[in-house]
Amino acid sequence: MKLLKVLFACAVPGLLLSCKEKKGNMDLIIFNATIYTADENFSVARSAAIKDGKFVAVGTDDEIMGKYRAAETVDLSGKFVYPGFIDPHCHFYGYGSSLVNADLSGTGSFEEIIEIISQHHENFPSEWILGRGWDQNRWPVQEFPHRDQLDRVFPDIPVLLTRVDGHAAAANSEALRRAAITPRSTVPGGDFLSRDGELTGILIDNAIDMVRQHVPAPEYREKVASLMNAQKNCFAVGLTSVGDAGLDRDIVLLIDSLQKTGDLKMRVYAMLNPTRENYDRFMSRGIYRTDHLNVRAVKLFADGALGSRGAKLIGQYDDDPGNSGLLLETPANLERISRLAWEHGYQVNTHCIGDSAVRLVLNIYGDILGGKNDRRWRIEHAQVVHPDDFDLFGKHSVIPSVQTTHATSDMRWAVHRLGPGRIRGAYAYRQLLEQNGWLPNGSDFPVEHINPLYGFHAAVARKDLDGYPSGGFQVENALSREQALKAMTIWAAMAAFEEEEKGSIEAGKYADFVVTDEDLMRMDIGRVPHLKILYTFSGGEKVYRAE
Repeated sequence: MKLLKVLFACAVPGLLLSCKEKKGNMDLIIFNATIYTADENFSVARSAAIKDGKFVAVGTDDEIMGKYRAAETVDLSGKFVYPGFIDPHCHFYGYGSSLVNADLSGTGSFEEIIEIISQHHENFPSEWILGRGWDQNRWPVQEFPHRDQLDRVFPDIPVLLTRVDGHAAAANSEALRRAAITPRSTVPGGDFLSRDGELTGILIDNAIDMVRQHVPAPEYREKVASLMNAQKNCFAVGLTSVGDAGLDRDIVLLIDSLQKTGDLKMRVYAMLNPTRENYDRFMSRGIYRTDHLNVRAVKLFADGALGSRGAKLIGQYDDDPGNSGLLLETPANLERISRLAWEHGYQVNTHCIGDSAVRLVLNIYGDILGGKNDRRWRIEHAQVVHPDDFDLFGKHSVIPSVQTTHATSDMRWAVHRLGPGRIRGAYAYRQLLEQNGWLPNGSDFPVEHINPLYGFHAAVARKDLDGYPSGGFQVENALSREQALKAMTIWAAMAAFEEEEKGSIEAGKYADFVVTDEDLMRMDIGRVPHLKILYTFSGGEKVYRAE
């Protein structure tokens, strides 16, 4: 008789609260929301139960509220929920470090830059003047600046100002002097631009490192501050995971230590720089993985960037005859490191922007991978692809890791670099997606803005933040909204071998999610970049709340 009473109680919804067999104690329940799960069916739910930092169940309000109780319940009043956004290719630590330097993004002339760095140095005096973000393609005269302009204002203080893409920099004479750079200096994979036999102060790719190595290294507390500041800003735009594209051993270990103390809650997929220290500490020992850190990739550079004409092209630049760009590593070295990664089960993620670099690395990968596989080796950027080479991505299961805001940032001048024929194979995101059926989309911040919604907008609308061009840029390569959301959630997780624990809102996965006040999937696409992030949760913990 007692057994019948228990069964009866479990069967009556009004008595579910008294049935321990059917009731679970959760840490958090969210309900009355539109939840885009990004699961296999791209299903939409209303409620979710969370315990110990993970989703336990997802479903309707009746299903979740009827089966579970929690220490905290949150009525989201019809707001919209998505998996925590993931940036699969950025420079998380580098971005944090740059926050203390002069911000030169959006500047309209070199004269404006000099005003900014003068004021910055007055407010924050230091041994070196550093800045980042300038782009000569935005200026009335689209030419690289000359060191004379810096020398007049800063004759004795070294200055190093990095271009927005990180592949060119402007240095003054004092910085060149400290690096012992002369008109006769050379460096593999780099260039020192000259005019009339004299250095202009413009450094391309590997040439920048000859100056950068003389910049004093940050102290421990400054490194910690860089990571914490980057985390704060990332949480504010809905990012809960990042793929940091190029880290040294000491920064990886610092990230790990801060995550273990609970200070750094950002989940990090670390791509290692190909150094001896990283090989000895990480690659030679296999994959290193915690709940917050995943070390299983090496980051390589094949070429430079299109904006500074360092991207390696099959033909010459249309606006710079005789120049076809630079290879930053020899093909032999790219192959050697790739084979080493293969032996240790590591992913290889190679920066390739020009069609020549893309072809070179696809062929190196193909020789090692030998056809279909699940190694998920990546071409980072895949910005310009020759028409004959698209199918190599699918043939060898190579993942194009793209940044859709690059298209809208570059479109006004990229055609001048590439010409009207070659531009058709550039920023071809839909065509790249079709090769394997998925692709990850990041930002490459601080090259672009950290807000992943900018990338969503660029992918779908193929327009910049000003709505240009009115009809969209090469709209045949736009993504759908569903594809754009997947590219910064579940597909971004797949690109890091993490789809079993994050990237979608499903039972057993980390309770990383974002809440917005409007529907990303249905609102006017032009307003998406301004969509307000209300809350960001990491592991069921609220780590950001809008003011």
